[in-house]
Amino acid sequence: MSINELVQKAHENAVNHGFWEDFKEEIADNKDLVNNAIGNRLMLIVSEVAEAQDGLRKNDIDNFKEELADIAIRLGDLCGGLDIDLEEEIKKKMEINKSREYKHGKAF
Repeated sequence: MSINELVQKAHENAVNHGFWEDFKEEIADNKDLVNNAIGNRLMLIVSEVAEAQDGLRKNDIDNFKEELADIAIRLGDLCGGLDIDLEEEIKKKMEINKSREYKHGKAF
């Protein structure tokens, strides 16, 4: 499955399960409501990262891997809902990262 296929399928599944009911066309003109809806989705990604951390802390590698998948799914859903070509954005960012200094100039 390509990244763009993941985005399409993740978003379609999320819509079908009601996760985009707060993001209807009628809020499109209200930037605060749009930003709140996007922020909620970002926090869902963060919650999956926390769950992955918890799996790792418990040495539950199967759960850790499952939560990494959830991170990718939530990210794909967000990009699908916002019509972001995640595959293209990743390619562009990887090119930028090639020219960055070691550890991006930081200690870690």
